[in-house]
Amino acid sequence: MDATHQASRETGFAGESGAVKIQERLQKRHQARAEDAERRKEAKDSKSVAEEKGEYFSSSFSAERASIEEVLSGCSGADRAAVTQRLEEATAKTVQLQKFLNDSMLFLTQYQVGKAQAALLKLQSSLAEAREEALPRKKFAFRARTKATDKVSETPPPEADAPPDSGVAKLDGAAESEQCSFSNMDNVSLTKTAVDVQKRDVLLSHLTNCKVRLFGSPSTLHLKHIDGCEILCGPVSSSVFIDHCRNSTLAIPCQQLRTHNTTDTRVYLQVTSRAIIEDCHGVSFAPFSWSYPTLEEDFGVSGLDRDRNNWSQVDDFNWLAAGTHSPNWTVIPEADRKTTWDP
Repeated sequence: MDATHQASRETGFAGESGAVKIQERLQKRHQARAEDAERRKEAKDSKSVAEEKGEYFSSSFSAERASIEEVLSGCSGADRAAVTQRLEEATAKTVQLQKFLNDSMLFLTQYQVGKAQAALLKLQSSLAEAREEALPRKKFAFRARTKATDKVSETPPPEADAPPDSGVAKLDGAAESEQCSFSNMDNVSLTKTAVDVQKRDVLLSHLTNCKVRLFGSPSTLHLKHIDGCEILCGPVSSSVFIDHCRNSTLAIPCQQLRTHNTTDTRVYLQVTSRAIIEDCHGVSFAPFSWSYPTLEEDFGVSGLDRDRNNWSQVDDFNWLAAGTHSPNWTVIPEADRKTTWDP
């Protein structure tokens, strides 16, 4: 009888123990399901927030872009003073729109970023066209030095306030004050100061084996058909456009870099958004390292964030393999980076 009672008690304990274990497993399963549901909810909420931010960005960006386009459309037929004011307003708005894009990149998709960058490039192109149409700048007009052997009668008399001939090619006076560019030169050293480039569009084209120093803060910088050159530039407040550049070294801080048809070129870069390359190969990047006495002042003028540099974040529009590095660009090894530029 005692044995039977003992066995019954043991069976009861075993049953209770088994029930407890089953209850624990059920509780753990319920907890796991609850945690999984919470994670899914958080992911859904996060996605919703990102989508809401993306929608807000798209609507705000489109509205501001339309506002800039409206300002530019008002340039047609207006007097010079009004056009100048409108162009300054459009330029300031475009810079702010670029900053808005830069600050929003964390939650935007790659498609949204690419679409916005393309829209900004179109705006900048429209701005340049409007400026050229309304306020055309005269081109460089080099005229050769009068030879000593020319007859006096063939030499026009100098103006009363004209400086003496320095023995080098001269620029027409009006062009010298309005134009900001170097073109069609070989094997020369070229310099422009902040007075020349500040808040202006700068064009360098068809230069071969030249050394160029641009001190100050240009609005935009265009490099076209550059071969074997070393070009160092102060902070560019908006975009740098490079097309058909080869065997060159560039050092540029800017808000956005767009590079086309470029080969075997080193770029020492500070960029606050992302660098874009297209139809390029053999392009290498390193952090911007050129310095000159008024560099910090020029950064202040440009509005660029001195502490923000995405020099190694390069988008190759010809390389769509996600997760695989493009073979068209590389990072310059630290040991090979140039740090001393001028003697």
